[in-house]
Amino acid sequence: MGIEYLEASAERVVGRMPVKGNTQPYGLLHGGASCVLAESLGSVGAALHAGPDRIAVGVEINATHHRAASDGHVTGVATRLHGGRSLATYEIVITDEQDRRVCTARLTCMLRDRPPAP
Repeated sequence: MGIEYLEASAERVVGRMPVKGNTQPYGLLHGGASCVLAESLGSVGAALHAGPDRIAVGVEINATHHRAASDGHVTGVATRLHGGRSLATYEIVITDEQDRRVCTARLTCMLRDRPPAP
């Protein structure tokens, strides 16, 4: 996927991904690739929110694809909407190199205690 993380905290995670190599047959950014970027960024934020003794497990993602991207990179910004003890929810906005919105996604992760090592 070629995802590069640029910033990461429990409140906000930023990353970018090349369009090339992540396209559908028409040469446009694949919607599934946008979802992978969104879930990757949101999951990192949720894991940071959960802390070292807990884990984050994705339970729901949705995405609206606003426009196509056919070259360059897209950048995703995951912003925490809710950070509780059992759930964390992030809004992820993906834009192209002209700062046009390509996709808006929302990810909810369940936060659980880390299981004991075997």
